Amino acid sequence: MQNDGILRYMDPQFQVPAAKLLPTQYLVVDDGTALVTVLGSCVAACIRDPVLRLGGMNHFLLPDGNGADGGAPARYGSYAMEVLINELLKRGASRKRLEAKVFGGANVLKGFTSNPVGTRNAEFVRSYLDAEGIPVVAEDLCGIHPRKVWFFPQTGKVMVHRLPHAHDAEVAAAESAARARLSRAPVSGGVELF
Repeated sequence: MQNDGILRYMDPQFQVPAAKLLPTQYLVVDDGTALVTVLGSCVAACIRDPVLRLGGMNHFLLPDGNGADGGAPARYGSYAMEVLINELLKRGASRKRLEAKVFGGANVLKGFTSNPVGTRNAEFVRSYLDAEGIPVVAEDLCGIHPRKVWFFPQTGKVMVHRLPHAHDAEVAAAESAARARLSRAPVSGGVELF
């Protein structure tokens, strides 16, 4: 399931193989591939084992839920974090060495001032990683600007480009399309909890 629908390409800016993650997707690599995503209110967690030079990224839309509303569980941070961490551990990562960098959670949509989803996503990812004992070594969360993120798991380097707020319509449209697609998709799959 991990590679379904993930676009792979040669990144023109950094001249490396890259994989573009959309909402609900995650990927773990150890081969020099850059993991790239664009975030509005969504959050991406970049987690790695620095000794193995193995790392991964996820991209989630909402903090938590169980899919009982008819949506896919992959859109929830609670699911996205579990599958990413489990995949890292399956590939040999040590839980004690894991470190995280987290991005996104912007409140890009005007009018959402009471309990905005971006703020809830940011609070969720911080709280989740704290509860799991995974240190956050860098973050760029909240604010009003969408972001484009490049994560290089082998080195741990992350490049963040804050996009002009004028582009919020494009990011909001992409997130809305992903939500609509997920609401029509059948719920399936499982998570190995530890």
